[in-house]
Amino acid sequence: MTNTVDSGSAVFLGVRHHSPACARLVSRAIETLRPAYVLVEGPADMNDRLEELLLGHRLPVAVFSHYRDETRVATSWAPLCDYSPEWIALRDGRAAGADVRFIDLPAWHPAFAERADRQTNRYADAEARYTEATRRLCEHFAVDSVDALWDGLFEVAEPGDGTEPHDPDGLGARLDAYFELVRGDAEADPGDRAREAYMASWVRAAVARAGGRPVLVVTGGFHQPALRALSYPGGGHGDGGADGADGADDWPEVPAPPDGALGGSFLVPYSFRQLDAFSGYQSGMPSPGYYQQLWEGGPGAAAQGLLRSVAERLRARRIPVSTADLIAARGLAQGLALMRGHPYETRVDVLDGLAGALISDDLEQPLPWTGRGTLGAGSHPVVVEMVAACAGETEGRLHPETPLPPLVHDVAEQLARLGLADAEAPVTFDLTDPDGLTRSRILHRLRVLGVPGFTRVSGPSDGADPVFTERWEPGPASGREAALIEAGAYGARLDEAASVMLGERARAAGTAAGPLAGLLFDAVLCGVGPLCDELLDALAKQVGQVPELGPLGEVLTAALGLWRHDRVFGVARGRLLGSVVAGAADRVFWLAEGLHGGPGVDFARLRAMAAARDALLHAPELLSVTREAAAEAASRIGRDRRAPADLRGAAFGIRWALGVPDDPATAVQALSAGAADTLGDWLAGLFALAREEVAAGATADVPVSADAGGADAGGADAGGANPRSEDARGAPLIDVLDGIVAAMAEDDFLTGLPALRQAFAFFPPRERERIAARLLQRRGKQGSARSLLRTTADPLQLARARALEENVARLLDRHGLGAAR
Repeated sequence: MTNTVDSGSAVFLGVRHHSPACARLVSRAIETLRPAYVLVEGPADMNDRLEELLLGHRLPVAVFSHYRDETRVATSWAPLCDYSPEWIALRDGRAAGADVRFIDLPAWHPAFAERADRQTNRYADAEARYTEATRRLCEHFAVDSVDALWDGLFEVAEPGDGTEPHDPDGLGARLDAYFELVRGDAEADPGDRAREAYMASWVRAAVARAGGRPVLVVTGGFHQPALRALSYPGGGHGDGGADGADGADDWPEVPAPPDGALGGSFLVPYSFRQLDAFSGYQSGMPSPGYYQQLWEGGPGAAAQGLLRSVAERLRARRIPVSTADLIAARGLAQGLALMRGHPYETRVDVLDGLAGALISDDLEQPLPWTGRGTLGAGSHPVVVEMVAACAGETEGRLHPETPLPPLVHDVAEQLARLGLADAEAPVTFDLTDPDGLTRSRILHRLRVLGVPGFTRVSGPSDGADPVFTERWEPGPASGREAALIEAGAYGARLDEAASVMLGERARAAGTAAGPLAGLLFDAVLCGVGPLCDELLDALAKQVGQVPELGPLGEVLTAALGLWRHDRVFGVARGRLLGSVVAGAADRVFWLAEGLHGGPGVDFARLRAMAAARDALLHAPELLSVTREAAAEAASRIGRDRRAPADLRGAAFGIRWALGVPDDPATAVQALSAGAADTLGDWLAGLFALAREEVAAGATADVPVSADAGGADAGGADAGGANPRSEDARGAPLIDVLDGIVAAMAEDDFLTGLPALRQAFAFFPPRERERIAARLLQRRGKQGSARSLLRTTADPLQLARARALEENVARLLDRHGLGAAR
């Protein structure tokens, strides 16, 4: 379908985003048509600020749009580079005296909510969403990817014969046919239909206002067939007036965010790396560095420039590339272009030629330009450098007069006031000093907002970590301005923005306890005042719904450590932090009592039980569960045969730690009646929760040599008084264990040995040596306990070797060959 230009008509140019060929078509159309209006796919809420967009920035830049309400945060980018058709439409349209306007819905609009990712790109190409037609085209033209298809059809194709004055080489007609085929009979999704209806309302209003002059409409090619049908009466497949003017000469109303929501748009600097499809960008052309050369010098210059860029990158990284290699690569590229019917070497021709000449190894994965997506792990180093050369290193820069969100100015003022704005050497903060703590909080707020510039290399890892200094290293400031502008969507001040970001992370985490533990400490590190209180209150409610015991223990450990030991951040004994501790501890017991499972030791689960034990011992005033109720719950868990053995052992250990232990002999003997491999699991749970109690009884009155290796390890709560009972029941426990192990059959012993060794690993070396000494004493043996712990080989291998020798001996005796020994 062609775009015949009648008086007062609209000319629809369907384009591919970031296509040099489409950009040239748009420029030629504006020069030829001299339209009254140039309508461009882009956020209509930027129309009042087009002068800002045309200030004279160094491209690429992007229109960054954001939206935030109580339930949703959404962000979107609309990037523009030198060869973006939308940018050419804005720039050349304004130069030609046309009234230039964006005509698409704002990025926060529900029409964009259908996108899978909350962080979207407005210019996401339709080929990615409607792939069947492009798949058939790729098969027909024998190419691997839609990018190679596009280059061959449009970017380096021979000019045809056009019938329109603004399209003398027929490119527009070919684009029309291509996008009609891509669209086909596919049903657009509800978001696309809403956007197309709104854009069509702008077209009708512009035609009504044009006074007989043409109206040029530049949108993604997928939308073009629908817009043409919707823009004239009788031509639509939906309500052409949706969200718009319905044919009147009034401009459509630009939707405003709902009451209570915040939304807006700002310009941000962008880079070719962000624009590159191989880095994950959702739309348009890959390899922006190559297409910049194609835009500036044509296909021949672009092919030679790409070959030269790859050679320079490889040589700079000491990857050998000879002149003969480059000659071979150029010859291969030219031969491939001829074989594929290209008048010039395309990007893929050059890359295939380079790969054929420079790579002699077998590749473990397909070459990345045969498809779309990011580079996979293990990509060949030559391939990595080829892709990087295609991308280029250009970074955009905003004009100095560009309005910026308040957050940018707030951060600049704070960094300058604290002497961090121009830091070039590593900085160390004393967290016990108010000035040092203030500087630390500023950098942590920037960190959680994802603003580059500083990297934390050391400091406390949690609230109980006795580290009171923090070290940060300054890094490249590239991308800092863009990140700050984008972070401005979260608030006008740094503390507010950091708090909102943490709140968004909390909502995203839901009841996933793993992220909540890191979130809790980040909130404390940021020290965001009353907003932090709101976050802690929300966390206290969320931990009561966490479904998994192990991750919940991480939250409880972090919160309890801060509540008990914090001497830096000002949250020790805090009410809201205490509510997190209380909610998490109560939830641990609730989850543990209903947990069933098979053999094996879950260390995360045991850490959760240990954290609940510590809460009972050191913060009982916070908890709704009393020691007596916890001991009764532990007793029920210990008797539940469907509960995992390690959890039953942990329940026994909790009762022991709380001063109400059961008879260990009875418990272990009952357990030994089951499978041999569960004994070690049960002991692992016991030792994780009551190691000190077991060691205190088991090693009583046992002499140990002064040079015994290791050192006494403090309990799980080193640094405070230990109120736990030092009941002497450890002695009968070790004695009973010794009797059970000695009575095991050889096969049962070998089966249970790995789990037993794992369980005793909870004891530090000195305590293990004392236990070994007690066993020697019990059996009336003389010798070094230390030598029992320091074997020349793996004890499990020694035990298996001994069993093998005995089996061989029995076999020889059975056949009368015993004398051969």
